[in-house]
Amino acid sequence: MKYAIIEDGGKQYKVVEGETIDVDHYKTDIGDEIDLDRVLLVSIDDEVTIGTPYIPGVKVEATVASHFKAPKIIVFKYRPRERYRLKKGHRQKYTRLNIDSIVLDKGEEDGS
Repeated sequence: MKYAIIEDGGKQYKVVEGETIDVDHYKTDIGDEIDLDRVLLVSIDDEVTIGTPYIPGVKVEATVASHFKAPKIIVFKYRPRERYRLKKGHRQKYTRLNIDSIVLDKGEEDGS
């Protein structure tokens, strides 16, 4: 099984070819291709390569599938005996990425 661990937006994601992941919002159009080059770990069959912190020459190619918002979160602040009540809502924006392929640069792979 071919998979990778990538870092994006301060978070780590396990990506497998053909699957989708939800990451923080990208300001791109639907259908655009994105290269994610902060790869921390790559596993091909039983061979595992770990970066320090990243693996040079390895990238994950993805396509923007959609943009969406998470369900609303209500933030309510209250202080008793002070007539202080504050109600706010928040919806986080996300981008759904289709993972197309995990690309290994052959020149870098021979040196490791």
